[in-house]
Amino acid sequence: MIGVIVNTVAVIIGGLVGLLFKTGIPKKITDAVMVGIGLCTVYIGIVGTLKGENPLILIGSIVIGTIIGTLIDIDKRLNILGEQIGSRCKTSSDNSISIAEGFVTGSLLFCTGAMAIVGSLNAGLSGDNKMLFTKSMLDLISSAMMSVSLGLGVLFSAFFVLIFQGVIVLLAQSLQAILTNAAISEITCVGSLMIIALGLNIIGITKIKVANYLPSILVTVLLCWIETIM
Repeated sequence: MIGVIVNTVAVIIGGLVGLLFKTGIPKKITDAVMVGIGLCTVYIGIVGTLKGENPLILIGSIVIGTIIGTLIDIDKRLNILGEQIGSRCKTSSDNSISIAEGFVTGSLLFCTGAMAIVGSLNAGLSGDNKMLFTKSMLDLISSAMMSVSLGLGVLFSAFFVLIFQGVIVLLAQSLQAILTNAAISEITCVGSLMIIALGLNIIGITKIKVANYLPSILVTVLLCWIETIM
């Protein structure tokens, strides 16, 4: 779990640094930086989707996972959680809505990428935290830049990182039999597609409820397992 803890602390530190310098940066600069982050996010997502080799698994995972996520309405629940956090932590420059946006955006960006999933699996299966340490450095920079525009909510996304990646680490041994290299590639592909959607949201092109796609990752694991036994 050391890699997950380091990653969590990195997001918190980055968020604090961003908040520290937030007031001295003009809005036009922060807006431009956010578009840049969005473009980089889209690029990272495109690279990750190329890892997949079975379009049917991708399509099936997204369709089934989105139905589940929409019925549960994960996006709404995350936003409600973010707003509850915001209502208790209001400042002169942040309201509960902006805090919710920062919380949801940060949580999805830091947790749905290939490094989050594969890095946590490596840590749980073999104790190899190298990928999570590398991710921590990237998240430190990203959280600092994002908190300048999205405020305090990005800081609180660190707790989602701790829970999400921690669960993967703890379950990795139990899932070892079905987490083949092929399955990990498909999981990376599905997660990266969500990263693209998130990047488009950050840029302002779309307003996709990315959180409702999260069950697709679990569906991918199930479909890959079914494929191996057929």
